[in-house]
Amino acid sequence: MSAQRETTNAVELLKTPEQNLGMSRMKQYSPGHGRKLGQTRKFRYKRDFQDEENPEEKTRRLKELQLNPLYKELLYTIAHKMGKSASTEAFADSQLHQYIKEALTMTESEHNSLMEVVQNSEPPVYCLMATVKEARGILGKDVSGLSDPYCLLTILEDEEERRTRRSRAKAIKYVVKDAVSDDKIYQTDIKNQTLNPIWNETFILEFEDIAGASFHLEMWDKDEEVSLTQKLEEITTSFSSLSRILKEVTKEKGTDDFLGKVVIKLQDLHCTEDNWYVLQPRTETYPDRGQCHLDLKFIHKARDDTLSPGRNAYTNYCGILQQFVLSYISKQKSSAPWKGELCGEAQTLLEHYATQNDLSPFLQDLAKWVAYSKLYQSIEVDSSLLLQQLTCVEYHWHQQELPYQQKQELGDSLHGFLHYGLHLVSKYRDVFPPTPSATPKLHTLLRILVQICKTKAFQKMNPADFELHDEVADAVQTGTQAWFSNKKGLHQPMTKELSEIISALSRLIVEVRDDIKLNRDVWNRTFVSAVQLDVFTAVYEKFDSLLATEVRETLSQMEGHIDQSLANSLFPVYLNLQAIRKDKAFLQKRGLLKLTNFYVSFREAQPFWLHQIFNTTMDRVERAVKVDKLQPMHSSAAPIKHSSSAVDLVACIQPVCDMWEQISWPDPEESFMLMVKITEDVWKIVATYCHRLKARVRMLSEKSDHGSAIKMLCVVVNDLEYLRSVVSQLPAKLKWAALWERTRHAIGESQFHNTLPAQVQQTQGALGREIRTALDTLSKKLNADIETYVRGMSTTTQNPSKSTEDAATPLMRYLEKELHYMNENLVQENFNSLLTPLWNNSVKILYQMAAAHSHHGGLMVFCHRLLYTLQCLEQCFHGEGNGLPLETLHSDDYKTLKAYLTYHSLSSRQLVDKYLEGKILEQRVTAGEKYGAVTLRTNYRRSDQRLRVEVLNAANLLPMDSNGET
Repeated sequence: MSAQRETTNAVELLKTPEQNLGMSRMKQYSPGHGRKLGQTRKFRYKRDFQDEENPEEKTRRLKELQLNPLYKELLYTIAHKMGKSASTEAFADSQLHQYIKEALTMTESEHNSLMEVVQNSEPPVYCLMATVKEARGILGKDVSGLSDPYCLLTILEDEEERRTRRSRAKAIKYVVKDAVSDDKIYQTDIKNQTLNPIWNETFILEFEDIAGASFHLEMWDKDEEVSLTQKLEEITTSFSSLSRILKEVTKEKGTDDFLGKVVIKLQDLHCTEDNWYVLQPRTETYPDRGQCHLDLKFIHKARDDTLSPGRNAYTNYCGILQQFVLSYISKQKSSAPWKGELCGEAQTLLEHYATQNDLSPFLQDLAKWVAYSKLYQSIEVDSSLLLQQLTCVEYHWHQQELPYQQKQELGDSLHGFLHYGLHLVSKYRDVFPPTPSATPKLHTLLRILVQICKTKAFQKMNPADFELHDEVADAVQTGTQAWFSNKKGLHQPMTKELSEIISALSRLIVEVRDDIKLNRDVWNRTFVSAVQLDVFTAVYEKFDSLLATEVRETLSQMEGHIDQSLANSLFPVYLNLQAIRKDKAFLQKRGLLKLTNFYVSFREAQPFWLHQIFNTTMDRVERAVKVDKLQPMHSSAAPIKHSSSAVDLVACIQPVCDMWEQISWPDPEESFMLMVKITEDVWKIVATYCHRLKARVRMLSEKSDHGSAIKMLCVVVNDLEYLRSVVSQLPAKLKWAALWERTRHAIGESQFHNTLPAQVQQTQGALGREIRTALDTLSKKLNADIETYVRGMSTTTQNPSKSTEDAATPLMRYLEKELHYMNENLVQENFNSLLTPLWNNSVKILYQMAAAHSHHGGLMVFCHRLLYTLQCLEQCFHGEGNGLPLETLHSDDYKTLKAYLTYHSLSSRQLVDKYLEGKILEQRVTAGEKYGAVTLRTNYRRSDQRLRVEVLNAANLLPMDSNGET
């Protein structure tokens, strides 16, 4: 066939001027890979023109050598096309001419000139290539119920035309078998004793004109010359076929039986068809005669080879395909990758050209792979299209042998694309960014590389040992080194100042940290899925080595020059390195990493970091207290009883805890000492806050009334209580339990627990003392007011008509108001702590007021008022069980006061009745005297202070004498 002619490499002829520009930008991936691919292959691009040649002349000559031969081949194909195209749309010759003019950028004059050349060329010999594959379900003509089928094939012209050419004496009974000339009749082999014969025989049938011509196939059963005796010997136990045997014997010897025929007009055929055709009967005796499988294709013989001298059909097909693809892509306005689409005209012309030149499906798929893989290197082509074509090539490799030239071309193409693919892999960060649309493309590219290495063609033509996994790993390592060098160059310090050097290093490490995260979260899944490569581990180990060197060299310049400014600049460097170090937990294999002890280089900067955060926090605390108005904060969700400075203080302490979390100092002993320092700083911050807060409340109280001062004291107590709760949470926030687990082998248990918990207890104790002091101050202010109201009840001359209830009302209203406010604005613990001293002080005030008026008139009325007031206070402080419990209220002082007020509020008559009631009660409960009883009468004279005692009688005395008497 023409596809086997000697020719130059098709890849050399596929280039257009635009493609040369695209290919010049492509860099081969070369670090040590060529030696592993077996024989070294290189694309050889001929330089047909000198660099100093005129550009217009150079373009003209390129067009003349590359495009004009292809254009003439297409014109020839259109002029001599046969059969229908597989395209759903039919195109006229003028449409096809217009399309190829646009696709190959030909002017009208160039078209006319080349058209004239084609019209003067030698026409081809039209042929129908018919492959008889098999048949099924044919008639059984032999006595055995089977047949010995064979087929006769020919192309016959129209009946009327045949009659005018040839005259016959008698009618032809069988069109093919009785044909006069046998030179155009072809016969298949005879398949013995079968109803499902398989031939797979190909014949080329020539014809002059497709109009009026028909393809004829007749299937016959070969008859054997046997005697009657032989036929009878075939009879065993059945006589059903006797009539058939007799008929076979009596018929003319050597006459074959007709099994069926297939007649197809050539004008009804497509360029190529592969179908099952029903065998038609001669009569209606046996209508169902089975089917025959035929592969029919129109081809050219003796095609004029002067149109594209030195090229074979395969080379031209590659060039035409690439031109059509470029033309299609150039007209598309979408930026999406090309997925293999072509317009109807292009598909029609490619089909006709391939069919006319008898290009096998293997060569067509090979041409597409070569063209598409080449286009992939210059324009955006959907990578799944390459995978599909590679699969087709692999399928055909097992079915058909390629010519030597195409084998070499396939090997060069696979080798070249593999190198290019590895080059893209080395630059996957830029070529396949971490977006939902790009990462699938990377996955498909890796699958293509895997498929290339699995193909028999690659393995046969590149027999050397080649491990794709190792090659991809090397590409990733090489790309990572290049990426790091590029980023390092971009972040070079502008000056030689140490601060600028640190800043440049910090920016570089941030880039590395982000890249490691992307490799872990995005790209690693793609590489593992496609080539089983843990790209995160490969990239991490490479960066570990590069960063260790970079950090060591940079920080060595800082030794002895660290100050607060440089330390602040080093802190983000340390944090980013710490984040990178933590990512080692995701490594599949753990080896010795060079960044393991990176923290050693930052020891000199660590004290500056703590000093910086301490000073910053102190400044924030002072500013927070300075603007605090000591008013409860308002919130729509829940009441907040502390002021703004307490919230700000917690916010100030949180960065200290965060710094501990961020530093995560690896050395156990140094980590413990760091915690001691942080805890000490927190205590200093709390102490400073308490000092500033007390000063603030003193200043504001001087400018406020009595009520406002009490409210501010409530807020201060709440602030201190809120701060104490926050301090109690420090061990959990600073994760002391985890610290103990890390340091237990280096720090003794007694040293650990006697240091850190003692610091917290000291802080909480100091806060407790401050809270008690504030509560005492608040209680004193309230006691002063209570004393004032009680004094107001002692003057009976000012309000002689005022009742006991009216006299106690001002005090109760005051307490109700103040206690209600404190209950709402003090935390429950502090409110309860305030109630107890306030109650005790209230009892003392009442007792003092009662004792002070014991020598004045109106003591009974005053004590009665105080007793009523005491009962009201008891109910107020008890609060129906929500306040102080009764056992706390009923203290000894309370009982003494209540008894005093009760007796002093009674009249003389009530006292005598009370005394007598007591005596009666005493007598009721007295069970008897052990030694008897004596009756006395006493009289006390206050004037001379004498007590007169008169003994009246005795009873129930114990007998002391022997006679039983006394």
